[in-house]
Amino acid sequence: MEQALSLSEPQREPSAADVPAEVPVKRPAPDPWGVRRAENLLTSLQGVLSARVEVSPIGEVTGVHILGQAGASPKQMVRNVESALLAQLGLKVDHRKISIAQTAEVRPIEALERSAVLEQALRRDIVFRGLEVEPTASLRVKVRVTLLVRGTEVSGEEEVADTERSRVQGAARATVALLDRHLPDGTIELEGIRVIDAFESEVMIAGVRAIDGRHTVLLSGSAVPTDRGEQAAVLSVLDATNRWLQTRGDPADRTE
Repeated sequence: MEQALSLSEPQREPSAADVPAEVPVKRPAPDPWGVRRAENLLTSLQGVLSARVEVSPIGEVTGVHILGQAGASPKQMVRNVESALLAQLGLKVDHRKISIAQTAEVRPIEALERSAVLEQALRRDIVFRGLEVEPTASLRVKVRVTLLVRGTEVSGEEEVADTERSRVQGAARATVALLDRHLPDGTIELEGIRVIDAFESEVMIAGVRAIDGRHTVLLSGSAVPTDRGEQAAVLSVLDATNRWLQTRGDPADRTE
């Protein structure tokens, strides 16, 4: 009986190119003493930036090194480390084996910029706090301006006719009078206030005359009116005077 012929290709020995390359699998280094677990626990503590635990070949803790944030108490951090290791891992470590290093305060540039802006704002002698307009009689109102002068809240007011122009003028005059009462020396008076068109928008301009002995200077400031023209008048006066007031030293009440 004849053997049937095979139509398939003759088999050949597999070459190295036919064998898929094994992808190396990165396995974590052995950690028989649970060092990583202890370090992860310590870095979860408040004020700890990083932690390193050193052990002997038989698993005895020989040192715990902590990098902490500036401002935290090193003694308290040592106690926290001792308590965490004992409570979570049942590991008692002599406090003399725990070393603490602290970094200088490092903050992102955005945080530094916000802090600088806030610090500069707090340095201002005069800060606007509020504005009230109350009717007093037929066709007349009282405009009351409240400022914060070196942490002390003070108010001043003007009674004017109940028209938009008069209320704006009254708010500006009340602000100038209030500032004048808290100058250490010299005096200031309102030169004028008006609205002009600039850059396709209305801008309120205040002119304040500062008089110090024989020296006179015209100060100017601006604010963009929003819903209330009276508030823009106050802000334009403060814009005109704030920088000049900072050169006058600490404000103090003058003797009337």
